[in-house]
Amino acid sequence: MPIFLFLLTLCFSINANAAWDNPTDRYKDEYKKHLNASCPIASDSMKHFVYFAKDRKAIKSHPLLNNPRFVGAQIMYSWSDLEPQKDVYDFSIILEDYEYLKKHGKKLFIQLQDATFYSENKAVPNYLLDKVYDGGAVQQYTDDGNSEGWVAKRWNKQVRTRFALLMQALGRQFDGKIEGINLQETAIGVSVKTDPSFNEKDYITGIKANMLALKQAFPSSTTMQYANFVNGEWLPWEDKGYLKSIYQYGEKIGVGLGAPDLMVKRRGQLNHALAMMHENKYSVPLGIAIQDGNYIGQTNTTEVVEKRSNIVPMLHSFSQHFLKVKYMFWGYQEPYFTEDVLTCFNVSAS
Repeated sequence: MPIFLFLLTLCFSINANAAWDNPTDRYKDEYKKHLNASCPIASDSMKHFVYFAKDRKAIKSHPLLNNPRFVGAQIMYSWSDLEPQKDVYDFSIILEDYEYLKKHGKKLFIQLQDATFYSENKAVPNYLLDKVYDGGAVQQYTDDGNSEGWVAKRWNKQVRTRFALLMQALGRQFDGKIEGINLQETAIGVSVKTDPSFNEKDYITGIKANMLALKQAFPSSTTMQYANFVNGEWLPWEDKGYLKSIYQYGEKIGVGLGAPDLMVKRRGQLNHALAMMHENKYSVPLGIAIQDGNYIGQTNTTEVVEKRSNIVPMLHSFSQHFLKVKYMFWGYQEPYFTEDVLTCFNVSAS
């Protein structure tokens, strides 16, 4: 090849690469557009809840009770707590929390737990572990092979039937009374290698079936499915349409969509749940949860950083303008909730 042709080809190749935008980074700088947001945060059309996970006793005398900026509390209740024996339902803890919040003019948002992220805990009733339900639950594993909690076999029809009956019983007592109810995240540490009964497509079918059962059980209160990641795909490169179909299905049947962990700098979250919310229009409500670690830009950590920037106004602005969510669930993790969240959501900014 003549030298001038070689140089021309090389120049074209360099320019083409320089002009190529990596789609995985399309939102990597979005958070920077919200860095100028500041406290106090003015009243908006979103509904703000405080997320307590399973620490339901922490709602007693909590500052949210005296702050009109917060609609109420989001509390997690496990399937095993609510159905201690087959067909025997005990909703006394939910009723206690509902009545306590109502007395203080606040509302309850239920998160229904069928998965755990600690190996010693199972969220399903013991009767479900029988061979009739193919064991009912399966252990989860991290990418490096470590055990990480358990999850109900959402892809098993018999398991889903029992879960639907639980939701129906809950709906009969609480639909129209509570603000809403959501199912846990779609991300699980299960594959056909760790459980031969698992199947990607059956899993998607199971998620959608649970969503429909939830909507049928709660036609009045807000319903929501946390949909963040799905086994078998990694967006945008490995796109089998799984996560997209869950968001489309929620819009179709009237079930809201949400996600845990508001991580505005991490590719994974930006290219999955956050992209799904941003890139589409919805008539159903969207929600985002700020959980442990998110106040310092991390996830699943109890680390306390004394010298830090308050990123609460940025997270709020990002959620309001980029995601356009209706619900924000602020984790009660201390000292961040008191020092960062409450200082931004003071009453005088209402």
